[in-house]
Amino acid sequence: MDEKKDINVTLQMNQEEKSEVVISVLNIWNGLKRFFVVWLAAAVLLGVLSILFSAVVSSDQHKQTTALISFTYKGIEQGKDPAGNDFNVKNSICNPEVIQSALTQLGKPVEDLETVRAGLSVNGIIPSDAMDRIITYQNVYQNATNGALSAAQAMLDVSYYSTQYQIIFDYSKTGYDSDEAAEVLNQMLDCYRSYFFEVYGYNKALGSAITAINYTDYDYAEAVDVFSATLSTLEDYLDQLAEEDTTRFRSSKTGYTFADLSAAVSTIESMDLDLISSYITVNNVTKDRQALMTYYQYRVDSLKRKRHVAQDRLNSITESIEQYEKDSILIFGNGTDNVNTTYTQASEQYDKLISQKITAQKDVSTATQQISFYEDRIEALQDRSAASRDKMERVEKDLESLNEKVSKLLDDINVTADEYYENVSFADAYSILVPASSSTVGFIRSLIDSALKPAVILEGTAFLVYLCAAFIYGIRLEKGKSRSGKEEPEDQPQEKKTGSNEKTKA
Repeated sequence: MDEKKDINVTLQMNQEEKSEVVISVLNIWNGLKRFFVVWLAAAVLLGVLSILFSAVVSSDQHKQTTALISFTYKGIEQGKDPAGNDFNVKNSICNPEVIQSALTQLGKPVEDLETVRAGLSVNGIIPSDAMDRIITYQNVYQNATNGALSAAQAMLDVSYYSTQYQIIFDYSKTGYDSDEAAEVLNQMLDCYRSYFFEVYGYNKALGSAITAINYTDYDYAEAVDVFSATLSTLEDYLDQLAEEDTTRFRSSKTGYTFADLSAAVSTIESMDLDLISSYITVNNVTKDRQALMTYYQYRVDSLKRKRHVAQDRLNSITESIEQYEKDSILIFGNGTDNVNTTYTQASEQYDKLISQKITAQKDVSTATQQISFYEDRIEALQDRSAASRDKMERVEKDLESLNEKVSKLLDDINVTADEYYENVSFADAYSILVPASSSTVGFIRSLIDSALKPAVILEGTAFLVYLCAAFIYGIRLEKGKSRSGKEEPEDQPQEKKTGSNEKTKA
C-alpha cells in the first residue's frame, strides 16, 4: 500500500512539472538589457553595410541630374508647337544641333553627343487636379450604360498636355562627374532657348527666302517684278506683326516700330520702284525684247485666270452673305407695356464671310491692275525700239541702289522682329524653372533612399533576433530557478519515506 502511494505522488509531480510553464516578464527584460549593446552594434553595422552595398552596387543608378522647364504660348495646352504642328518635346529638346552647340561652347568633345543624347529623358508633369479629372472621366466611361456611352466617350476624349517638363540626364555612361553633368545640361537648355526662338519665333526663313533671289539673273522689267513681290511680302509681314502687337513695340536697336517699317516699304514701292519701272517702260530698256514680250503675255494670261477664279469666289461669298440669316434676340416688355423688341446681330460666321469678301475683292482689283500694266508694257515694246546702252547702265545702277535699300530694310525688319519676339511675344514662351544642380547631398540622399528598403528589412530581422534571444534567455532563467527550487522539496519527502520505513521495520 505504501509503495503505491509513492508512485502516485511521483506521477502527480511529473504531471505538474509538465503542465506548469512560468515565464517571468522580469527575466525577459533582463534578457533585453543583456543583449541591448550587441543588438545596437549589429543595427548600426547593418545600416552602414546596406548603404555601402548600395553605393558600390547601384551607384550608377543615382548618377542623374534633373532640371525643370516650362512652355507658355498659345497652342501648347493642345500639344501644338508655335507653328501649329504636333509638338514632340523630347525630339525638340534633345535635338543633335542643340547638344552639339552646348558641347562646343563648353569645350567638350563632339564625340560625346550620342552618349549624352542617350542619357536624356523628358517627363511631362501633370497637375494633381488634371489627373483627378482624367481618372474621374475614365470611371464615368467604365460605369456608363449603353444610353450614356456616347456622352461618356466624349468626356474621355478630353486630353491633357503638359506645359511643364522634367529633363533628366543620366550621366553614368558619359564619364562626367556631377558638376560636369549639371553644367552640360544647363548649357544645353540655354542653347535650346536660341534654337526654339529661331525655329518657331523668328523670321529668319523669310529673310533667307528673299535674299536668296538674285535680281541680276532676270531682265530689267522682270527684276522690277522680283523687287515688287519682295516688298509686297515684307509689307504683308509687317502689317501682320503690327496687328498682333498691342504694345506698339519700338526696337531699342533700330528705333523703329512695325508701322514705321511698313511705311518705309511703301515709300520704296511708290518712289524708287515705280520710278525705275516707269523709266524702263518709257525707254524700252530690255536685254531681250522678244523674250520680254513673251514673258509679259504669259503674265497677262496667268493674271486673267487668277482674276476669273477670284471673281467666282467673290460672287459665291456675296451670294452667301445676302442669304445669311443673322441671329435674332427677342427682348420682352417690362410688364407696363406689351411691346417686345427684336434685334439682329452678326455671328462669328457672318464676320468671316465679310472678311473673305474683302480679300476676294482685293484679289480681283489687284489682278485687273496688273493686267492693265503688263498690256501697256507689251504695247510700248511693240511701238518703240529698244533703249541704248547708256540707259541700260542707268537702270542697272538704279536697281543696284534699290537692292541695297531693300537689303538694309530687311536687316532692320529682322532685328526689330527678333527683339519683339524675344522680349514681348515670346518672352515667357520657354523658361527654365529649376536649373540642374550638382548637389553631393542629393546624391547621398538618393543612395540612402535606395538603401532604405533593404536596411529596414535587415534592421527588422536583427530586432526580431534580438527579441527572440531575450525571450529564450528569460525562459532559461526561469527554468534554472525552477530546478533549484524543486530540488529541496523532492528530498524532504524522501527523508520522510525513509523514516516511516525504518519505523515500520522497527
